[in-house]
Amino acid sequence: MNRRGALQFLQSALVVSSATWVASPVFAAKKVDKRPLALLVPMTGEHAELGLSMRNAAMLAQNDPSRLLVFDTAGTPAGATAAAQAAQKKKAAMILGPLTQAEARAVAGTVPSDLPVIAFTNDPAIRSTGAFVFGITAASVTGAVLRYARSRGVRKIAVISDGTPWSILSASTARNMQGSIGMDVRTIEVVSGQPAPAAGDAPDAILVPGGGDALLAAARNLQTTGIQLLATVQGLDHRPASLEALDGAWIAAPDPDSFGDFASAFTSRNGGSPGAIAALAHDATFVAEQLRAKDMLSRGGLLAETSFDCVTGPLRFRTDGSVARDMAILVAGPAGYEKVAVSQGA
Repeated sequence: MNRRGALQFLQSALVVSSATWVASPVFAAKKVDKRPLALLVPMTGEHAELGLSMRNAAMLAQNDPSRLLVFDTAGTPAGATAAAQAAQKKKAAMILGPLTQAEARAVAGTVPSDLPVIAFTNDPAIRSTGAFVFGITAASVTGAVLRYARSRGVRKIAVISDGTPWSILSASTARNMQGSIGMDVRTIEVVSGQPAPAAGDAPDAILVPGGGDALLAAARNLQTTGIQLLATVQGLDHRPASLEALDGAWIAAPDPDSFGDFASAFTSRNGGSPGAIAALAHDATFVAEQLRAKDMLSRGGLLAETSFDCVTGPLRFRTDGSVARDMAILVAGPAGYEKVAVSQGA
């Protein structure tokens, strides 16, 4: 081929290549799932202020407000049912909420099985309805603090149960885990106050699942015993006197660094301070938008992802309706709480 022929060949090749590039479906605009998300929160009634905070937090995770429709549950099962029905008429791709166990149970009975429900309750019983339990559960934080304790050589645990649902679930989680992580767990049932461990039978650590006076009493009683105090997120107490009493305690809680960034953004836009429940509304919306970007806005999409990096910490959805969370381990001291590790929850 002479020089002129070669030039003609290259020119025709470029034309063909250009035509192929224009027509190639690889470069076509990516399809976007435009179905809205339905946020079911109490905008009226007793918990209206919390519902407003949840809505504002969810909006921080949403680039297109038209794709997040807010439905008022009024904080009642009947209101939640009506909200879920209205969401279905709007062809919502996913229901985020509602808030309480009773509302979640009512909603689950009104939606088809292919419409995912991410409920904000922490009641594990809701899993039986087909909804995901998105609240921070006693099992999650208990599992995290026990795994961390075991990694530090703790083998014998006493769990203080005061009869509240949270402490009962924490004690049950601890008993169920003991074989898998190599711990000896016993439960101490109390009505009030904190008993000292029996002489000669002292555990390596005592877990007080709740907070308030019971936790502080336990902290003071253990200060000179050499027994490690363990606690969960309910034990976080920023009062100076409490921090002094809790000095050295290991506490499982959502990552304070991630939450702090979220709280700053929330305050900048809305004023006020968000709580952990508002963070859940943000994270549920964030998860759904991550799936929308991958065209996987479905129950299958929720289960396919190995981890979502959320404000409340990394999490993943399980087929049984539970949500596995990685929790921060904090060590209490007179000046505050220091993050020392991340531990997987139950």
